[in-house]
Parts: sequence; C-alpha cells; structure tokens
Amino acid sequence: MIDFQADLQAIYEEMVGWRRYLHQNPELSFHEYKTADFVATHLRSWNIEVRQGVGGNGVVGLLRGSGDGPTVALRADMDALPIQDEKDCSYTSLTKGVMHACGHDAHTSTLLGIAKVASKRRAELKGNLVFLFQHAEEITPGGADSMIQDGALEGVDAVFGVHLWTPFPVGNVYSKAGPLMAAPDEFTIQIQGKGGHGGLPHQTIDSIYVASQLVVNLQSIVSRQVDPIEPCVVSIGSFHGGTSFNVIAETSALSGTVRTFNAELRLDVKQRIERIVQSTCEMFGAAYEIDYKLGYPTVVNDANEASRFFKVGTALFGAEATQESPLIMAGEDFSYYLHHRPGCYMFVGAGNVEAGIVHPHHHPKFDIDEKSMLNAAELLLGMALDYMA
Repeated sequence: MIDFQADLQAIYEEMVGWRRYLHQNPELSFHEYKTADFVATHLRSWNIEVRQGVGGNGVVGLLRGSGDGPTVALRADMDALPIQDEKDCSYTSLTKGVMHACGHDAHTSTLLGIAKVASKRRAELKGNLVFLFQHAEEITPGGADSMIQDGALEGVDAVFGVHLWTPFPVGNVYSKAGPLMAAPDEFTIQIQGKGGHGGLPHQTIDSIYVASQLVVNLQSIVSRQVDPIEPCVVSIGSFHGGTSFNVIAETSALSGTVRTFNAELRLDVKQRIERIVQSTCEMFGAAYEIDYKLGYPTVVNDANEASRFFKVGTALFGAEATQESPLIMAGEDFSYYLHHRPGCYMFVGAGNVEAGIVHPHHHPKFDIDEKSMLNAAELLLGMALDYMA
C-alpha cells in the first residue's frame, strides 16, 4: 500500500486553512453555492474530473488511477447549521445565525486534502477514487439520495465516510459492523382547543394542558411499551402555546423526534404516537393534527468493510486506539450510500478536554481538535487503498 502519511502531514496546515475559511463562511443546507464552487475550483486545479450541481449542490470529483482496479468513493458533507457561533477565536463564523456546528467544514477540508495528495500520486493508484462532496446532510430530505439518483455512485464499488466526533478523544477511531447510527424521524403535533379567560377554565378546552398530558403520555412509549434492551428514543424538542398569563391558550404545538435501529419498531412507535395523540385529545375534547415524517434509514455498515476498518485502523493508529463504536442515536444520510454499495461509516475522535474542546455537536461553542482532520484523512485514504490492494 502507498505510504501517504508524510504527504498528508505536509499539507496539514493547508487543510487547517481551508477548514478555517469554510468555518468563517458557512452556508445552510441547499444553499452551499460558494462552498461547492470552492471545492470544485480546488479539484480542477489538481486535474481531477469534476461534475457540479449533482442532485442539487453536490460536487463529484473523479481521479483516475493508472490501473484497471476498483473504484472507491469517499464522502464529505458541506452544509452548516442555523446556529449563532459563540466561540471566541480568529475563525468565528462571519455569517450571523449560521455556523459549522457539526464539523462539516473539517470533513470537506479533509477530503480536499486527500484529493490533493492522491492527485500527485495517481500513477501509483491501482484503481480510481471518487470524491463525493455532499450538500444538505443536516436536513430532511438530505442530499445523499438526490446525488445517488443523479449518478454519483455510477461505477463505484465501495464507499467510505467519516464523522469527526467530539465526544470521542482525538487520536482514537471507532466503527462497528451492522447498525451504527439510528433512523431519525420527526413529528409535529398541533392541538386545537377552546380559548378563554384564565379565571374561567371550565368554559375552555385548555390546549396547553392537553399538550402537557401528551408530553407525559408519549414518554410511556419507551419506558413501558418498548423492550428495554431495544434502543429507542422519543424526545419532545419544542412546546409552544399561549400569549398571556391570564388567557387559556386555544392552540398549542409540540415537535419531537424518534430514534430507532429496528425497522419494525420504527413503524410501531409511529403508530403508538398517533394512537396516544388521538386518545389524549379525544379525552379532553380537543382536535389535533399530526405531521409525522420518516427520516433517513439506519446506518448499517457492511461486515467485510467494518473488518477492513479494524485492520486499517490498527495499522495506522494501533489496536488500543481502534475501537468498536457504541450505537449512536444521531442520524446520518450516509445510510443511503450503504443501501446501494458496500461500505463503512467511521468516527474519528475530535475532542480534547485539555484544550477545552468539549462542547457537543450542534452547540454554539462547538469546535474540533484540528489534528483529527489528519487522522481522518489517513483513515479514509487508508481504507480506499486497502480496498484497491
């Protein structure tokens, strides 16, 4: 296998520069226009075949090696989140209310680093590399499925991706065979009651009271209706109702998420939520509307490619640093790629307690230990080259 580590280390500072530029100039899902141009311009400068506008704002780069071996795709996501950056650093987001709070700026920069290094040594490649720069991972429907429908995986034999992950310490890498990340579904419930005077509740149907009962009742699904050894989450993320202290609210709204790994349980929980909403509202005479959206499928790693992860990770970082991942209740539309091609999704530790890099993903002060980008680049390229060997 090609010894590429020194080449990656040589461009590490350039990767950091790209990441910080992107961190200062984030773009929301389905609006990654400048980011896509940034990526495409760099790929073309290294004589990599580029296709823009793939499935939306996606960018696909093709690097042809010298041999007639397999074609391996590597994926990075490009979009940011609607969160105000509250970090005090030189590369704080310059766009009000938008920031890279999940590490996609670093994912993009990591894959650019791989592309640059590989382009200089294409004659040594025993196959081809496809670089998938995906738009809109953070919002349903995401960009993965639309890119696939637009031919992003044509000719591809295997696909790999990484997520820099601050809950894991920098220096360690994680993955596992089979289910890895949950299917993330979402729902919104609108409660229609009957408004009135706060001192005369008997003349009203209190939508806040009904919604409050729903919050409690919905929590019984996981605690009392799901097998305790089956991973499942039902969370209410928002509750809106009322305008004044002395007015019974006529309408209230709840929104939440469901996370599961089991496809049968996924649909069962959906039905239970709908039944509980109907029964609770009928009990108090309230009307309701429920909008339930099934999100991305579960991320399920191919067993053979997961074995490759442990082989490559151990060779690069050592057995102690290459660990089996716990189940992650977050969702990822990388799952769509794995529905079409064998592959593996992996986590690369990006947290550093000593450096104060401790904030979770989607937090206003989120940051990464940038050394994790070098680890991610080594892991991704190592997986691709081992597949080609």
